[in-house]
Amino acid sequence: MSDASKWQAVLERDAAMDRRFVYGVLTTGVYCRPSCDSRRPRRDNVRFFDDPAAAAAAGLRPCKRCRPLERWQDDPEIAVLLALCRRIDAAPDDLPDGAALARAAGRDVFQLNRLFKRYLTITPGDYIESVRMRRVRHALRHSASVTDAIYDAGLGSSRSLYERAPASLGMTPKQYRSGGAGLEISHATGTTPLGLACIGATDRGICFLQFGDDADALRAALAAEFPQARLVPMRDEAHAAFDAWMTALNAHLEGRAPDLDLPLDLRGTAFQVRVWNYLRRIPYGDVVSYAEAAAAIDAPRATRAVASACASNHVAVLVPCHRVIRGDGGLGGYRWGLPRKRALIDVERRARATAPVTGD
Repeated sequence: MSDASKWQAVLERDAAMDRRFVYGVLTTGVYCRPSCDSRRPRRDNVRFFDDPAAAAAAGLRPCKRCRPLERWQDDPEIAVLLALCRRIDAAPDDLPDGAALARAAGRDVFQLNRLFKRYLTITPGDYIESVRMRRVRHALRHSASVTDAIYDAGLGSSRSLYERAPASLGMTPKQYRSGGAGLEISHATGTTPLGLACIGATDRGICFLQFGDDADALRAALAAEFPQARLVPMRDEAHAAFDAWMTALNAHLEGRAPDLDLPLDLRGTAFQVRVWNYLRRIPYGDVVSYAEAAAAIDAPRATRAVASACASNHVAVLVPCHRVIRGDGGLGGYRWGLPRKRALIDVERRARATAPVTGD
């Protein structure tokens, strides 16, 4: 099939093509089956792949809406992967880590890691922890108290919750449960080289900056982060400040303004804020590994917690979590899609390489 034929199948949401190819959206970092009922992306942001493995190799993750792996051809590897994922979804603590999961699957740890990385771009341990924290978030939102949430999430003690929550929730369980009660957050959306950007701000500064393709989805993400806050469109008198923020942001994203100094209202745990403040000190155009970041904040054993703090960042670019990569040189994760992370690093490196050299 030609790319034109594939794009036509995507426009028509042709289910007959679901087992023929998948398409990736570079600005969101996901890949979908042709019949996915999500809003259609811009054609210049779309790439086509023969199979999910090729899409994952390009740094894309499967769409949670259309679940392309479940509609793919009868691939025994995918069947094994999906069976393991369903087992984790049902009881994540029965198989507490990648080694236990490998034993249950009758494979070695290396084989299992390769399987998850090939199709999901994450490790088995990452998947297990994401399921656990999804349960924690649901329990904190719907249980009568934090104590009830401990048991509703299947955790054995408050210590388990308070150890896991800070790195994954961006705040203490009590703060997360309140959902930003008492806050008023004004918001507006504008265009950038990386797609739409939604900015949310309190009277202290920017507390939310995220990228996406759909303004409604970005506002929904803001509401999900602060469900009890009062969300209001940016008032007329504040638009001049918002326009100035967007001008500065776009100049930075285009490599014309390395220094991006906008007011921030960082909301997280002491550990997260410590990580985020370190990230803001990483020189423009440089990258560090998660292990190097952990060592820099005097927590050399907290590599995984540092990665979780990066993943919990609500303020893209202003807290430059894109400057942290894996120790082997791989990009690692990025909540707004690996293509955006790659683009940010490339722009910074090009801008630094072409900057005029100054001397005494």
